[in-house]
Amino acid sequence: TLGVHIADVSNYVQENSALDREALKRGTSVYLPDRVIPMLPKRLSNGICSLNEGQERLALSCIMTINEKGRMIGHQIAETVIRVDRRMTYTAVNAILTEPEAHPELLEEYHELVPMFRQMQELSALIRSCRKERGAIDFEFPESKVILDAEGTPVEIRPYPSNVATRMIEDFMLMANETIAEDYFWQSVPFLYRTHDEPDPEKMKQLGVFINNFGYSLRLSNGEVHPKELQKLLDKIEGKPEEPLLARLTLRSMKQAKYTTQCTGHFGLAARYYTHFTSPIRRYPDLQIHRIIKECLHGGMKEKRIAHYDKVLPQVAVQTSALERRADEAERETEKMKKCEYMSKFVGQTFEGVISGVTNWGFYVELPNTVEGLVRISELRDDYYIFDESRYELVGEMSRKVYKLGQPVRVVVAGTDKLLRTVDFVLENQMV
Repeated sequence: TLGVHIADVSNYVQENSALDREALKRGTSVYLPDRVIPMLPKRLSNGICSLNEGQERLALSCIMTINEKGRMIGHQIAETVIRVDRRMTYTAVNAILTEPEAHPELLEEYHELVPMFRQMQELSALIRSCRKERGAIDFEFPESKVILDAEGTPVEIRPYPSNVATRMIEDFMLMANETIAEDYFWQSVPFLYRTHDEPDPEKMKQLGVFINNFGYSLRLSNGEVHPKELQKLLDKIEGKPEEPLLARLTLRSMKQAKYTTQCTGHFGLAARYYTHFTSPIRRYPDLQIHRIIKECLHGGMKEKRIAHYDKVLPQVAVQTSALERRADEAERETEKMKKCEYMSKFVGQTFEGVISGVTNWGFYVELPNTVEGLVRISELRDDYYIFDESRYELVGEMSRKVYKLGQPVRVVVAGTDKLLRTVDFVLENQMV
């Protein structure tokens, strides 16, 4: 039995109140390296809606029965009161599950919970393999962690990989989202879904032609591709030098997920039903969905309310999808700016990196800390280089020297531009 319990935010944020109107205007919380711009006030998110240890809190729960194949075979959605026994961290749970012998003190402190953590790990693996079997696509891009000092100056940047504990919670959240979406789809009530359309056949054809140069292929039927085919491709390129480029290109060939009032399925997850239910504190669609669920539970979804939701939900879907894009862009651009600021301290210093992209104006190099910079073609002074588009390589006309994806190189930081948010590198052996 898997219980996913989410703080009942809609109890405190009433429809059309000042709080609600402001939350809809923001659409989502925005996570920048130096601050969070929250959708709802901290007093709510860190106070009455925070599932703190030992405190009783109102929640909306999705309790699921899952069989040994990782499939949901029964569920209950209910308003509940929960009291959290222990507030755990991802780091502690990950340590208990992956290196128990190295952390006897954690095993001792949480000894009564350890068997449950192991069971959770087992269930998570079941759910994940079931999802993979039906063809869900799993992109593993390392996120960057930008560490700032008190003044907001970046002091360290490092990759932030996911671990057993973060993946476990992700699997459980996805399961709850699918269960809720399926339940309310069959109730035929107005609802908000998270949909991801099938890719454009033309883009898939182009991707197919491109990956052929690396010796890979995609099976298309009538120009359409099954998500399973893309997952097979990602499995094949795993650990290969071309992985970063081909994974990014595959991602870019797909459409963006959005909020809609029609349940048209989620291509990337290979899910027929999907919604966002698990984050009402930081995403408006989730808050809206909680309200609908509670009205249905109380038998209040009569004609008048159905007409009301039919009227407001299309606008909510369009607006929250647009605000999500805006937040993503702000997060990306500020991260780039902080990376620039950080690298400006290392001008003239040498780093080892890997070629992560090749273009007709030069090649991009990614450092182990996830910072990416450009070596301009004009800085390659030992030859005249030509861009071979089909193989994504720069080839020297005289020397036939090649710069290609995944190639390790040593670069020197030549300069940074905070306004353009770019980092410039030159090759170590071509310093003037």
